[in-house]
Amino acid sequence: MTEAVLDASALLALLRAEPGREVVQKVLAASAIASVNLAEVISHFARHGSAERDIRAVLDPLPISRVPFDDALAYAAGMLIPMTRPAGLSLGDRACLALAQHLGVKALTADRAWQSIANTVGISIEIIR
Repeated sequence: MTEAVLDASALLALLRAEPGREVVQKVLAASAIASVNLAEVISHFARHGSAERDIRAVLDPLPISRVPFDDALAYAAGMLIPMTRPAGLSLGDRACLALAQHLGVKALTADRAWQSIANTVGISIEIIR
């Protein structure tokens, strides 16, 4: 059963041993991530010179449910724009929120800008640090 959806920043905090990683570690086996957010994590490592095989070696064993970003999630993420624009949330941020909304679970992020929209979007948000 899924307990939380991870934003790219939350997964990166775990992988890079940053503050907040312990929060992510506690729910890792019961977490999900949207394919858009997984692409953000992959992009981070590729941007820093990691080869695909090395990135796969780190990410593939993780016990995270990977959820394709389908039409339903695309519409849900798009419809969040009026509520999230004031906080400057990106498409990736909205993809994470849309998945959390769809699954009825909390979204974990390291992005403090999400605090300003927590009450507006009606989705449980946990800032990990």
